[in-house]
Amino acid sequence: MMDIKQLRAILAVHEKGSFSQAAELLGTVQSNVSAHVARLENELNAVLIDRSTMRLTPEGEAVVSRAYRAISEISAVWDDLRSLNATLAGTVRLGIIGTTARWMTPQLYTRLQKTNPSIRLIVHDGTSTTLNQLLATGRLDIGVMTLPAASQELTSSPLFTEKIALVVPRDNDPFPEADAIPMSELDNLDLLLPAPGTTFRRELEEAAANFNITLKPAAELDGIRLIASLAFDGNGLALLPISAVPAHLKDKIRLITVEGIAPRVVGLAWRLRSIPSASTKAVISLLEEITAHMEDTQTNVLTHSGK
Repeated sequence: MMDIKQLRAILAVHEKGSFSQAAELLGTVQSNVSAHVARLENELNAVLIDRSTMRLTPEGEAVVSRAYRAISEISAVWDDLRSLNATLAGTVRLGIIGTTARWMTPQLYTRLQKTNPSIRLIVHDGTSTTLNQLLATGRLDIGVMTLPAASQELTSSPLFTEKIALVVPRDNDPFPEADAIPMSELDNLDLLLPAPGTTFRRELEEAAANFNITLKPAAELDGIRLIASLAFDGNGLALLPISAVPAHLKDKIRLITVEGIAPRVVGLAWRLRSIPSASTKAVISLLEEITAHMEDTQTNVLTHSGK
């Protein structure tokens, strides 16, 4: 009968692309990994890994998609039982969109060390599209991402809503007298824009279409965090969520809110059919604490602490 060692073995081979690297990941020898995968294949009467390409077969894809979730649930059982008799312990795999991860992760680690130092936190920085996939397949326990979640496998809860602003350098400000501008003012303005096909780019283009204007890319970049870095260094104008801009840069750059772009809702997401472990619930609580008072320090941000 299949066991957790067999599931961990096939997941490691899938992630690393070879039996030898999978063995390194699991802290064992290659023969053990090969044996676990072979036993699993024998029990299921199916070839799960094509040895010539080291890629999953269709049967392997089906097994892996459930193996992540199975191991996650088993780990949650151990975490919950330990929490009944001792301090909270266990591993929580958290995904955060890049612009939010920059300021949220340090605060989360600080609070976690004070309240539950035995919890091991693994943070994955990614786009909302990537986090949707990793959450749905069980490779992450919770995610902080742009809502609504794209996968029907997920449920969610909002943390905060923020406006989109135009980031401009103070020494080359195209709108020196304005704190806010209508979307129409962006017509044919050179902008650092997200790559075509990304969620944020689609949202910006939909807003532009409502005003019958065209967004002109000075450059098209994959990732809001990269756009932010270039804008902060004075390499161009960019449209960014308010919270993406660090307070210490306010002497170099200025934020001009843009009316006509729908605000971004950022929230927690997790698998619909799973129950968060005690450790995961503790991390969720800290994330809610961190965002509960954002309105006190950032304008044009609405928190959802009263939900």
